[in-house]
Amino acid sequence: MLKKGSKLYSILTGTCPKCQKESMYLDPNPLRLGKTLKMNEKCSHCGLKYQIEPSFFYGAMYVSYGLNVAAGIAAFIISYLVFKTSLKVAFISIIISLILLFPFILRWSRNVYINMFVSYDPTFKQ
Repeated sequence: MLKKGSKLYSILTGTCPKCQKESMYLDPNPLRLGKTLKMNEKCSHCGLKYQIEPSFFYGAMYVSYGLNVAAGIAAFIISYLVFKTSLKVAFISIIISLILLFPFILRWSRNVYINMFVSYDPTFKQ
């Protein structure tokens, strides 16, 4: 399912969307909160410049909003409908899940956004 060459692979691993050979981020671990959004300027393998234009990743805010809404709905459904908790507990579970998923959603939103504009190039060799 998660094989090199798919957009899903690039999105979930945070690798370069063009060659998928290295991480776009200086620190591949999103849990180091001070470095969560620090990115390499370009890919050292294929030379893809990640900041395609000034303020390119501002568009990732819209993706982040969608991912946060989806995560919140999923937390509510799991808590309220599956575990049959009260509404108060269900909303607390939404807040806790969004806090815990914060660094991952930040990165996933950037990964999704850049993958909307750049596709994997299997012919690229280096």
